[in-house]
Amino acid sequence: MKLLVVEDEIQLADALSEILKRNMYTVDTVYDGIDGLDNALTGIYDGIILDIMLPRMNGIEILRNIRREKIHTPVLLLTARSEVEDKINGLDCGADDYLTKPFVTGELLARVRAMTRRKGEIIDNNKLEFNGLELNKNTCAIIYAGNDVKLSLKEYQIMEMLIANPHHILPKERIIEKIWGYESDVEYNNIEVYISFLRKKITVISAPVQIKTARGIGYSLE
Repeated sequence: MKLLVVEDEIQLADALSEILKRNMYTVDTVYDGIDGLDNALTGIYDGIILDIMLPRMNGIEILRNIRREKIHTPVLLLTARSEVEDKINGLDCGADDYLTKPFVTGELLARVRAMTRRKGEIIDNNKLEFNGLELNKNTCAIIYAGNDVKLSLKEYQIMEMLIANPHHILPKERIIEKIWGYESDVEYNNIEVYISFLRKKITVISAPVQIKTARGIGYSLE
């Protein structure tokens, strides 16, 4: 999953990014409100961690703008404020959850998992499943009928997108934006290489699923 962190305390923002990356998330980090809004409006993120007190544009304004544009990306507000009125204001403006600084890493990760719980059949907080094929975040592996095979980080991220959107064609452009970044110059053949690796690993564990190619468009899990 791809997350956006908007936080002007650079050390905290970078620490958050590192924590999330170690937990298998792809993360973009920006440090002010205008850049945060520009990134959020792309609609490519599975979740946004948004500080309220930001330079150039505050988090509430960002939230109002993205909801006005019908972008429904889940948002976790992150702030040093603890007053009830601030929480109510943030939630009323369209936030999905609210976490007050300082916080512990475990609670942050739990709230991120909760707000990004979307498509796919979720077995528990660390697994996605489709037609008996499991994707395990803890082990970074795909599993079928007791057989498992490890995935590289990019393989894991692509499989996560596929298994969370079964029967839907994922355009190559969307895969690149989600995994390599909005301004990446990665070429389509990079995706083709990872898809080939994934197909071989699915075959190794004899899982009853296929990654199908929509020629000239993208891929779907069937």
